[in-house]
Amino acid sequence: MSFIDTLIANTIRPEVQADHAYVVADADGYIKLDAMENPYSLPAHLREELGQRLAAAVLNRYPLPSNATLKHKICTRLGVPGGYDVILGNGSDELISIMATAVAGGARRPVILAPTPGFVMFSRSAMLAGADFVGVPLRADMTLDKSAMLARIAEHKPALVFLAYPNNPTGNLFDPDEMVEIIRAAGDTGIVVVDEAYGPFARTSFMQRLPEFENMVVMRTVSKLGLAGIRLGYMSAAPKLLAQFEKVRPPYNINVLTQTAAEFALDHIEVLNDQATLLIGAREQLAADLGALPGVTVFPSAANFLLVRLPDADAAVARLDAQKVLIKNVSKMNGLGGCIRVTVSTPEENAVFLDAIKASLTSH
Repeated sequence: MSFIDTLIANTIRPEVQADHAYVVADADGYIKLDAMENPYSLPAHLREELGQRLAAAVLNRYPLPSNATLKHKICTRLGVPGGYDVILGNGSDELISIMATAVAGGARRPVILAPTPGFVMFSRSAMLAGADFVGVPLRADMTLDKSAMLARIAEHKPALVFLAYPNNPTGNLFDPDEMVEIIRAAGDTGIVVVDEAYGPFARTSFMQRLPEFENMVVMRTVSKLGLAGIRLGYMSAAPKLLAQFEKVRPPYNINVLTQTAAEFALDHIEVLNDQATLLIGAREQLAADLGALPGVTVFPSAANFLLVRLPDADAAVARLDAQKVLIKNVSKMNGLGGCIRVTVSTPEENAVFLDAIKASLTSH
């Protein structure tokens, strides 16, 4: 064994050695429908104004660590209940990592639990924090298996439970009454995180219910709303619980360019909300068009993407790749055999995707 191999074996945790880096597909030259991004940019006059704001940003000083102005705008314009604050993160990923780190360690290895299939960062952050991840399979129709969830909570007493609302990669909303049962079942030994990354397209939220549940965190991101490039997530919870997570948050984790761009976007939030409305309409149209094709199943979605089961997912992915259309092949994920996930985009890009799917069905 070489020196470097011995060094790695002696220093890097076995579970990290056995894992692989998170790979993002190269989208150069492709119609990018794999990452649930908003395809619309800001209007030209707003981009010009934003450019002026960014040019005036103070780059030679550290960001204001309190993020007070940005946090105030988030709380007042994005529906955070009165008396509740937020913690900001470099996207939802950092917030998930902060929570996993906060509960990890101690006398017993903690458990982090979530329905599966779900967002990969739930299990990945558990592994990186040194926690055990327990996945609870969804039912065949992608709905929450409440009885199985309650049984696993009783068995494992998880420190964290993640419930995505809507869920990724399935796109559906779990039954809110069943979610409430899970939040209550977690009790004072478990924190339940409601991940509302796709909330702008669902038009429903648990945020206003924070005062009902002291063990609940509501987490969101502005990425899906149309600001994926600035990497900003936020979460809110009971003040005493939020204060514990604040201890784990790295100082200066939100840079001045993100602060400036986010504050500007929140001043013009109606533009992003109008774009979300366009995408909701496009989602319903694309779902109807796909659902009319032979052998195709479209699962209900309240997000800006669709989960679609095809007669031959691999053939469809090959056809899409030939047409330079990038989607997510999720057919190897547990319970998602034959499925792809596609971002809802502009009418033009949706039409290219739909034509490629039709061609793959004909050749099949």
